[in-house]
Amino acid sequence: MFTGLVEHVGTIESLERRESGLPRIDTGARADCIGARIRVNAGPLAAGLAKSGSIAVNGCCLTAVELSGETFAADLSGETLRRTSFGEMKPGTRVNLERPLTAMKELGGHFVQGHVDGIGHVARLESEGANWWFGVCVPDELARYVAIKGSIALDGISLTVAGWHDGIVETAIIPFTYEHTNLASLKVGDPVNVECDVLAKYVERLIEKCEESSVSQLSVARLVEEGF
Repeated sequence: MFTGLVEHVGTIESLERRESGLPRIDTGARADCIGARIRVNAGPLAAGLAKSGSIAVNGCCLTAVELSGETFAADLSGETLRRTSFGEMKPGTRVNLERPLTAMKELGGHFVQGHVDGIGHVARLESEGANWWFGVCVPDELARYVAIKGSIALDGISLTVAGWHDGIVETAIIPFTYEHTNLASLKVGDPVNVECDVLAKYVERLIEKCEESSVSQLSVARLVEEGF
């Protein structure tokens, strides 16, 4: 569990892909990557990491499997590569890092699981005085989880939805956030990891189950009121 408050901006050192070795039927080339190992320079944050511990990299919860100086390595499954922007990353890419939430840590953002829902793309990054407007086009299947003034994590940054139009989430960025995250290195078209608010997913699933059980809308409303 994370908060979406970025602690440090690290850099990708390498991404070592693992291939299945199976031939494609069409071209005979090696099949898609079935996994990878990523190495990240975490700078001073590395001192607080432990082998087998968790860390969020651009909002994706990873397990540190190797530690060496200021660098840690983590393994990526094929599912992680498909769901996140890691597959498009190159050495030198700046990434947002956050260690897990602890019992005594201030919950200043929102509950971020580190379970990326999909890949969005930067649609807008424009200055407005000292502040910035950050717009991201989210996948169609995630649109139903977006709500004005609701929470969303973009590359692991806890943000508030300030605008929503044509499939684009608009968020207002203060100077501190711009300067202490990877936002300054992004440009229009770049991929961004998107995690929607987990509460919306559970409410949706509850309603689906109620509908499957032929429960009336009145009963659904009563369940929600009672905190289920």
